[in-house]
Amino acid sequence: MVRLPLTPEEVERGQRLGALLRRARGERSMLDVALDAHVSPETLRKIESGRVATPSFPTIAAIADVLGLSLDAVWADISRPEDEIAPVRAGHRAREPLTA
Repeated sequence: MVRLPLTPEEVERGQRLGALLRRARGERSMLDVALDAHVSPETLRKIESGRVATPSFPTIAAIADVLGLSLDAVWADISRPEDEIAPVRAGHRAREPLTA
């Protein structure tokens, strides 16, 4: 199976996802979050760095759960332009997009 190259929009969304997860992780170690989410630390590192721009849904769901983020909030944040994204607080489970 041949994997098609990612579009610039997909790459940018992956970078926003990585930044969102890094902010939400805060002072927690990458190792602790990865182990709690049952993903490898390498997988979390690649997602946070934007190297894996389109991680699987179960992976993101597990990481978001560990970080206390709702999937609605994650999707709303990564789907908006960077200048509209507000800082994320761990434990935020709002149904509305995170706004300033």
